[in-house]
Amino acid sequence: MKSSRRHFDSAFKLQVAQMVRDQGLSVGQVCRDLNLIDSAVRRWLAQYDAERAGSPGLGKPLTAEQQRIRALEAENRRLREDNALLKKASAFFARELK
Repeated sequence: MKSSRRHFDSAFKLQVAQMVRDQGLSVGQVCRDLNLIDSAVRRWLAQYDAERAGSPGLGKPLTAEQQRIRALEAENRRLREDNALLKKASAFFARELK
């Protein structure tokens, strides 16, 4: 019998990480209560700890701040690429006018 892979949203992962870190529950207890796998919860905890320390961490961001930071970084990267393209285009057209 093949079991399907479960998917959890960032809000649920954040809530589980906060249960362990802020409420002091053990990973094993949270896993038993919520029917989760130990390795997934530990991965979410590592992500949560990294985000609280200020680094982006691995995987999808859990906290709203990190989600906003990643969105802004992507927008910044896109705008830099657009700016570089416009600089090249203006240089090209400046040469054409001479």
